Amino acid sequence: MPQSTTTLHQDAMNALVHGDHGRPQDILGPHPDSDGYVIFRTFQPYASDVKIHVEGKSRAATMQRIHDVGLYEARVKTDYPVPYVYKITQENGESYEQHDPYAFGPLLSEFDLYLFSEGKHLRIYEKLGAHLREIDGVKGVNFAVWAPNAQRVSVTGLFNQWDERMHPMVRHENSGIWELFIPELEEWTIYKFHIKSHNMGYTAEKIDPYSFHFQMRPKTGSVVVDLTTYAWQDDDWMEERAQVNPLEGPMSIYEVHLGSWRRDEDDEWLTYRELADQLVTYVVDMGYTHIELMPVAEHPFDGSWGYQVTGYYAATSRYGSPQDFMYLVDQCHQSGIGVILDWVPAHFPKDGWALSYYDGTHLYSHEDPRQGEHPDWGTYIFNYGRNEVRNFLIANAVYWMKEFHIDGLRVDAVSSMIYLDFSREDGQWIANQYGSNENLAAIDFLKEANAVIHA
Repeated sequence: MPQSTTTLHQDAMNALVHGDHGRPQDILGPHPDSDGYVIFRTFQPYASDVKIHVEGKSRAATMQRIHDVGLYEARVKTDYPVPYVYKITQENGESYEQHDPYAFGPLLSEFDLYLFSEGKHLRIYEKLGAHLREIDGVKGVNFAVWAPNAQRVSVTGLFNQWDERMHPMVRHENSGIWELFIPELEEWTIYKFHIKSHNMGYTAEKIDPYSFHFQMRPKTGSVVVDLTTYAWQDDDWMEERAQVNPLEGPMSIYEVHLGSWRRDEDDEWLTYRELADQLVTYVVDMGYTHIELMPVAEHPFDGSWGYQVTGYYAATSRYGSPQDFMYLVDQCHQSGIGVILDWVPAHFPKDGWALSYYDGTHLYSHEDPRQGEHPDWGTYIFNYGRNEVRNFLIANAVYWMKEFHIDGLRVDAVSSMIYLDFSREDGQWIANQYGSNENLAAIDFLKEANAVIHA
């Protein structure tokens, strides 16, 4: 063990370096000390040497290794707060500079946390998930995830060798949301959330429920993307849509599954952009007014046709990028064709890397299988009575219509949502508080979603 004058308790250091510490901000980053000094700490398990260059100092200071696993510390006389960078030399000789994630405060406001806890944050997808940000001139990605029963949540990826010890997130107390800004990360970074639960020591690498893009199956990594880069050309359509009552005009709908509608000469899927040419031309020629797309949200199993969703905020990567899907919708609108999306808020699959048992508990579903499992499909049923889950789904409807200009949603499997005894025998379901079979929380959810969409 390296000799050290650190004031940190050995147990706290051990918890951090072994990935068990739930409050990394108590150890890592800058900490004002006495007599005008600031203590800086960083965890660099793959480094042979770490220096810190504090703004205003003529030279970098060598940091002391205070734990043999790779925890470093330096005590510098300086102002607080103050800009600084680490100069890291890896064991393989590679050297680089790195800003400290723990030098930056949270970006989520108390109002964001309040709205989400009440189930009323209609733009929560702009806060949770992964978003390109610039703070004090430093570019990077801000990560945020809801996992209230986690002991520790970390961001993992190639950028930290998928090591869950490297970037533990900071918890917003009483909200269950974890957040961390990681400097230097860029668009198309692949990442996951590594969760260690308070419940029975459960650990798992999970997707980001709010991720806008995923790796092609069977890989399951979430991908950082910027949705603001696409330049829409459907202004005329969107302006007219806002002024017209769709119930007063004729409607002829062409339902289509993008993966099976047509293949290329090599029997491969058409891309979103190829479909924008071939499918839109076909629909216009046939005289339809709308296309209804069978689910395009990310899903792992081709045979489900998209009806078992894992990535509710991501257009499937099978056919291209989010911008490519935007292009398909854009071309529909420019050709006078409306776009309806099949939406699946009724249930979700049990894949262990997705929403299932997310933080070591049935976070998105009910614990009791009489309420939380669908007997026919082997899937979990959303807990519509939980504010944060309802917010996840209602904001998702808003997301597709606002960010992708979708014109309407066709809600799948509504009967299974609103009847507690759907496809169940006596003894396999739980009545509501009035003794009847209506799922009142699901009915309220559908009413609220409809009201929000039409507002």
